[in-house]
Amino acid sequence: LERDEAAGWAAGCRAWIHLGPLGLVPRHLAALGRLRVERVVAFGSTSRFTKTGSSHPKERRIVAELEQGEAALAQGCAAHGIGWALFRPTLIHGCGLDRNVMVVAAAIRRFGFFPLIGDGRGRRQPVHADDLAQACVAALAANARLDRAYDLSGGEVLSYREMVTRIFAALARPPRLVSVPVPALGLVLWGLSRLPRFRDFNVEMARRMADDMVFAHDAAAHDLGYAPRGFDPVVQRPSGAPGL
Repeated sequence: LERDEAAGWAAGCRAWIHLGPLGLVPRHLAALGRLRVERVVAFGSTSRFTKTGSSHPKERRIVAELEQGEAALAQGCAAHGIGWALFRPTLIHGCGLDRNVMVVAAAIRRFGFFPLIGDGRGRRQPVHADDLAQACVAALAANARLDRAYDLSGGEVLSYREMVTRIFAALARPPRLVSVPVPALGLVLWGLSRLPRFRDFNVEMARRMADDMVFAHDAAAHDLGYAPRGFDPVVQRPSGAPGL
């Protein structure tokens, strides 16, 4: 998808679903317009909002790329006569193939406990990958042009503590949650980030444990019949699937 000719794969297609980095979409829109592709569905992230103000350079870069990608998608599709829908999912999980639930599960397996900032009261709304797939199908089937962004959250709101507790339960382990101060947990996460499996850990992640990351999906429910499920984590990776 980083090659300009990649849009040629869409020849003969009426729609194009993009699951890669949002910033790669704009370069292909002119070609998709020439190929008479009618609709593009692409994914951003609610990280555009939740990581605003982060002190971590990589996270600031992610926010900037998401903002720029959203604007370029809307402008490019309008310029080339293509309908579009942008999905911003919350924390994605499902099928034992995600890097959210599975990373927490890996930490629990390795250390036998999971650290929290304070009481882990920040609210979360995890969304299952299958519900995102159904939203894609609905967007392609919609009769009217959508031409807007949708926040896609899960069907259940729960605290960070409860989310991790359910992952313990899925592992058939009693929950062992240890409250630690931000500086101490930041040091722990910095050390863990040196291990490939936990490379995305950073102190900002620790600070956000107390933040609410809840997003209404009313617009998607109205336009797409979006009805996501609650949080029921899968912690076993399918046989033959690559590791984290």
